[in-house]
Amino acid sequence: MLKLCGLQFLLAVQWAACQNLGDLHLTGPLKDMNFSIPEGTGVRAIYQFTSESPDVIFRATGEKDGLIDIVPDTGILYLNGSLDWETKAVHKLQVEILNKNGDVVKGPCAVTIYVEDINDNPPKFDQAQYTGVVRQNSRAGKPFMRVHATDLDDPTTPHAQLNYSIPHHFPNPYSEMLFQINSLTGEISPSRTGSFYLDPQKQDTFTLVVSVKDMAGLTENAFKNSVDVKITVKESLWKAPPTITIKENSTQPHPVNISQVHSNEADVIYEVFEKETLAKLPFSIDQNGSIYVTEPLDREEKDAYSFFVITKDKGGELVDKPLKINIIVEDINDNPPVCQNAVTTLEVQENESGGSSIGTLSATDMDQKDTLNSRLKFKILSQDPAVPTSNLFFIQQDTGVLQLHGHSLNKRIASNYSLKVQVTDEVFQTICDVQIHVIDINDQIPIFEKSDYYSVTVAESLPVGTVLLEIQATDGDEPATGSSYIIYQVKEGDPDNTFIIETDPETNRGFLKINKALDFETAEVHNLVINATNPEPLVSGVQYNSSSLTLFKVFVTNVDEPPAFHKEVYTTELSEDVPVNTLVVTVEAHDPEGDAVRYSLEGDWRKWLRIDSTTGQIYTASALDREQEQVYRVDVVASEISNAAQKFKTPLVLNLKDVNDNAPRLNMDYPLFFCYPLRGGDRTLIRATDDDEQKFYSTITFSLKDDVATRNNWEILKVNATHAYLSPRHTNFEEKVYTVPMIISDNGVPPLEREVILEVNICTCSSENSCFIPVEREHSKPSTGQAIGILLGVLIVIGVIVGGAFFHMRYKEKNKKKSQQKDAKDQTECDKLNA
Repeated sequence: MLKLCGLQFLLAVQWAACQNLGDLHLTGPLKDMNFSIPEGTGVRAIYQFTSESPDVIFRATGEKDGLIDIVPDTGILYLNGSLDWETKAVHKLQVEILNKNGDVVKGPCAVTIYVEDINDNPPKFDQAQYTGVVRQNSRAGKPFMRVHATDLDDPTTPHAQLNYSIPHHFPNPYSEMLFQINSLTGEISPSRTGSFYLDPQKQDTFTLVVSVKDMAGLTENAFKNSVDVKITVKESLWKAPPTITIKENSTQPHPVNISQVHSNEADVIYEVFEKETLAKLPFSIDQNGSIYVTEPLDREEKDAYSFFVITKDKGGELVDKPLKINIIVEDINDNPPVCQNAVTTLEVQENESGGSSIGTLSATDMDQKDTLNSRLKFKILSQDPAVPTSNLFFIQQDTGVLQLHGHSLNKRIASNYSLKVQVTDEVFQTICDVQIHVIDINDQIPIFEKSDYYSVTVAESLPVGTVLLEIQATDGDEPATGSSYIIYQVKEGDPDNTFIIETDPETNRGFLKINKALDFETAEVHNLVINATNPEPLVSGVQYNSSSLTLFKVFVTNVDEPPAFHKEVYTTELSEDVPVNTLVVTVEAHDPEGDAVRYSLEGDWRKWLRIDSTTGQIYTASALDREQEQVYRVDVVASEISNAAQKFKTPLVLNLKDVNDNAPRLNMDYPLFFCYPLRGGDRTLIRATDDDEQKFYSTITFSLKDDVATRNNWEILKVNATHAYLSPRHTNFEEKVYTVPMIISDNGVPPLEREVILEVNICTCSSENSCFIPVEREHSKPSTGQAIGILLGVLIVIGVIVGGAFFHMRYKEKNKKKSQQKDAKDQTECDKLNA
């Protein structure tokens, strides 16, 4: 009866082994071993120890815990129940082999069973409910509380890796969440929206639903738990003061307290940092939050300051979000007026009438603009010389604009006047100097030295900027004034501004230059009418006349110019499968002189194109191939028929569009083999490629040829667009090379396919997992194949030697025959001479 029970138990263990381990042969001699077994697997076989000695028994001792044992007769190590990682993660046993007398034959050997954790424990929060307090305007991302959950599974695996989240909170008046949680630590903080909108006057309590998942929250099968968090919002003490006003140049002892701030947290460290980079920020803060100005300020140096006050904890982390402090520096009248120029120089014509404005005296005050501190008043203190009267000039009190009184100026009486002008603000005064020059009136017109400069003949290729003519006019007005300076212009005969005239300000001499390229074909002659004027207007009653005009002709001679294309670059797109003699593009060029043009191509190194030399039509001359050249560039040349040296070239860019004209092919640089004997589950990777553009080979199909032997022995499984696995269907293969016919095809339009023959070697493998090649010893006999190879090699060497000797004999015989023929010819010539 006991034997029957033992047999039944053994059968149960063997059945469990087959159910849990498949058909793997987990047997072997007794030695130290480690096993990893998932928890909760139930009854199962672990391993079968074997012994070379017959009639032995196996014994297991150690941490069996009533779950692990060994069948004494067969050596099967087995579980009779489920392991639990949370109860015990490692079981250490000793296994030994004994003979019938109970003596130890082998062992004991250490057998360690590691229990693999499975995700069988949901996470749990350490509190049934949490409460927290947050201040209004708290810095986004700064935690104010934390929740915590634990998981009993193995912390080194994802089973116990927890992920926190806030699915929702009540109420939620905005489209974005007001709170956020660190998914790893469980720390809760205001979101950016919450930092801005949290306000106890609007809502002072919130209930957050906090969720926790194990498996890092990445799978649908993760365990989940949740808890409520009650949040109270309190008013913030951390507020920026209103804009602070400080008078400049304060004489108080510094530093001076100007404001104070209060943090929401105790024992924080207050600091200030500047918004802009200054040599020194004249503000500080103490550890009570009192803000000070550390030195007198100067509004003219800087009229406003902005800086931030921050709070940090002892670890240097920000506690509150930065407060912006705005400072306005209040002006006092501490700057005198300043003359903008050391001497203000003005000009006035002697015939100006009373009330005319002759200029403005400019002065500035560094005090605040548009205040009484910077308001300026002007007053003339003196005029030198005081002729013909002492009050020739008047200045507007508020603007500094100088005007003439009703008296006319006379250059013969006085050509210059000096004024002293007093400029004052509420406190200070400054004296500014003004020089007024009385200038001659423009009552003389420029007069040309010649009324006609006749003509000049120039080639159209003359460069821009070339001086064609120098002209001269004179003006009787006061030198170096606007009344005597001369401006030359082409008044008629130059609608396209082909010419320009520049004036030498020292001599009033004009230089007629080419402003745009001359073109014989557009204009063979230019009849120019040139005038001379002044920048100052002429006085009433004086007008320009023919004395201020002169004539000049420019004759342009023709220069032979090369042809020009209508386009700088010709670009076209063409499918690579167009037939030969397809029209690609028509180019067109013209010759400025109207000569006939001949077309040709340069750089057509693939000989893909031809051009009609007369019409400029370019055709395909041979089959195109995008895989050889996707962008094909040649030069199109246009040359004059009458003068081939006059030519011009422009690029032609041909973009070839792909067609599906390449069948896929195998792309492998490694042999295909399987190690003999096959174990089942073996496979090897096959790689294919397609030379067409990628859009045509986004998917390559792999299939075996449709014959019974191939399909019974092999199968193929696609991996991705370009790879597939080849696998044997069974393990009954001999040790030899097999041929596997297969078909690979693309998904082009139309699709193309290729039949390939794979050679697969079934071979004994070396320790490096490659086909084993035995090393031949020196004394070993060659195989049949080697013997045949050696024999062929010897025959080839003998053939080369015999062939060389044969050709050498023929060569000597030929030379001997030539020598005899030459001797006979020489003898004949001698006989002729003797005769």
